[in-house]
Amino acid sequence: MNWWVHQAYEDGGFVLVFSWAFWVIASIVLHELSHGWAAIANGDDTPREMGHMTIDPVVHMGWMSLAFFAIAGFAWGLMPTNPSRYRHERRGRVLVAAAGPAMNVALAAVAIIAGGAWVWAVGTGRVSPQDATAANVTQFLYIGAFINLVLGVLNLLPVPPLDGAAILAGASRRLDRFYDTPAVRMYGLLVVLVLFFGAVLTPVQRAMAIGAMDGMTWVAERLVIAAPGGRAADAFGDGTAPGADNTSPDATEPAR
Repeated sequence: MNWWVHQAYEDGGFVLVFSWAFWVIASIVLHELSHGWAAIANGDDTPREMGHMTIDPVVHMGWMSLAFFAIAGFAWGLMPTNPSRYRHERRGRVLVAAAGPAMNVALAAVAIIAGGAWVWAVGTGRVSPQDATAANVTQFLYIGAFINLVLGVLNLLPVPPLDGAAILAGASRRLDRFYDTPAVRMYGLLVVLVLFFGAVLTPVQRAMAIGAMDGMTWVAERLVIAAPGGRAADAFGDGTAPGADNTSPDATEPAR
């Protein structure tokens, strides 16, 4: 098994390695900050009191998570909160847990819109960068969309310690008691590890890769229709997104 940096460099060069590292770290930090902002909005100042309302990735991820990312290409984060301090505990738990995946979905949307606009601008001749620059920017935005789609979808799975389980636990007292049992927590963690290290994640990655590519293409096509004046080239040249056919490192985040 190749080191993920080596594999990524062979597949897409420095731009792919940089894009992957940037988007994984930035997406996890913003995911955790979203939990913190939601908790503070619900009356819990624990994130601020614990010094977690910062953009420092070491604070959110810790050295062990960063070491795992350097070695294996995946990482995780943590935002300390105290549900007992929420103004409305159950509703607050749902909102705080949902804030992280919502941030990933929002980041994916921004990257898709920006990527589609870039493809449209280059394809219609409104901007004329060098070929390498055009491809690098497209790849950077595509990777951002792909990673955040994966993070958003996986974190909504109803498996502890992922956010999907926290959302359901906040919505149902019965599920809260179920998820709070030691056996469920242990098996949930095992399921998460299987997702990260097994082949189960591959279909999800493939679907999100196609979704990111199709989303950028759709935005570019809509812009061509809305602002004619040139014929947009195929968004990704040969019809595939940068890195879409590659085996991407499993940069998934087991959020709390």
